[in-house]
Amino acid sequence: MSIILALMCFGFYYTFAYHLERTDFIKLLTLFVALFFLCFKLIQFEKWNFKFLLICGVIFRFVFLLTEPNLSQDYYRFIWDGQLILDGINPYLFTPDTLMDRSDFFLANAQELHNGMGALSARHFSNYPPFNQFIFAIAAFLGGKNIMGTVVVLRTIIILSDIGIFYFGRKLLKKINRSPHVIFWYFLNPLIIVELTGNLHFEGVMLFFFIWALYLLSVKKWALAAIPYALSICVKLVPLIFLPLFLTYFKWKQSLLFYTIIGVISLVLTLPFFAPEFINNYSDTVGLWFSNFEFNAGFYNGLKKIAVQFDAKPWELIKSYGKLTAYTLITISLLFTFLTKNQKLSNLISNMLWILTIYYFLSTTVHPWYIVFLVLLSIFTEYRFTVIWSAAIVLSYYAYAQIEFKEHMGLLAVEYISVYGFLVYEIISKKGNIPKFLKN
Repeated sequence: MSIILALMCFGFYYTFAYHLERTDFIKLLTLFVALFFLCFKLIQFEKWNFKFLLICGVIFRFVFLLTEPNLSQDYYRFIWDGQLILDGINPYLFTPDTLMDRSDFFLANAQELHNGMGALSARHFSNYPPFNQFIFAIAAFLGGKNIMGTVVVLRTIIILSDIGIFYFGRKLLKKINRSPHVIFWYFLNPLIIVELTGNLHFEGVMLFFFIWALYLLSVKKWALAAIPYALSICVKLVPLIFLPLFLTYFKWKQSLLFYTIIGVISLVLTLPFFAPEFINNYSDTVGLWFSNFEFNAGFYNGLKKIAVQFDAKPWELIKSYGKLTAYTLITISLLFTFLTKNQKLSNLISNMLWILTIYYFLSTTVHPWYIVFLVLLSIFTEYRFTVIWSAAIVLSYYAYAQIEFKEHMGLLAVEYISVYGFLVYEIISKKGNIPKFLKN
């Protein structure tokens, strides 16, 4: 029975990779629902058969190896940035539009990459952190300046990272006395396989270094843990928001040394790209996520609906709301730092889950691959609402089927009501096992 289920998964992933247009929402939704059901049954039947489930997870990922992503165009920008670096051009100093207007500019497959990344990406500076840029450059070099060749290299890196997450995640689960089989809620989760391996999002590489750092913390190698933690930040910036928690996880001297190591490594990785314009260009581009972009928002959509009734202008509202969200996130991180217990690693991870959850609930932009981080954090806690969210977030793909990329508020309501509802159920069923200040 399990082999039949695995073969069905293989067939569905093959269809997903090679026979799906992102505008076909019904087919996309049907495949996702089927894959989530099969994933659940595989874990239910074979949760102690680690080799079988590991091999299944690896094979499902390799199904995507020789195809270009069909739900995301971000990979065109990855390849563009990587080729720029190989040609000695700083991706933080020039927008693709600016370079394409120069008569002396040449880049392999420039026109295809420029068209593929889309107008939004093409008119902004790169927002990918330094270590991520080095990975793009390595992939472009090994790919021989060929788009498909570079895609294969990028995908191989992401698959290896997921295997690394499985390895360190399972060891960490044992360290904190949790059942090691729950790692498969990450490793076999269709959202993780499709969005990371399929669509080449680098959250998986970030999470590999992040979970490696947490494992090193679990074996008391805290100074060494600062190295992969810094690399995690330099792939994606999200782990930055957890840094205040280490003030109370460590003693003061340890925390300062931990921060120093992270700061030095981040600085060394940034120096090759540094220029007078770097800070402004990069901060302005990252700031767009708070004050300009809007996708699959939860609380913000409700607030906007109410505000518009009182003649608020949406383009002004999102700028004010974005600034408020940034300050709120800092405040939340500090509250969890000083008003909760962080001395145990299990508590530290639980607080990370709460901080990131609250941030995504408040955020104006929640792309499906963002939830990957929540899924991984949750398997080290008692909470499973993130698995529900990883399934429900497929409803946001409806926007991909629309010419104007228009969202369906009814589908988003179903997504968030299911997530909020299951979270409330878990909080009640676990008898209020949440930080006291949140309970108050």
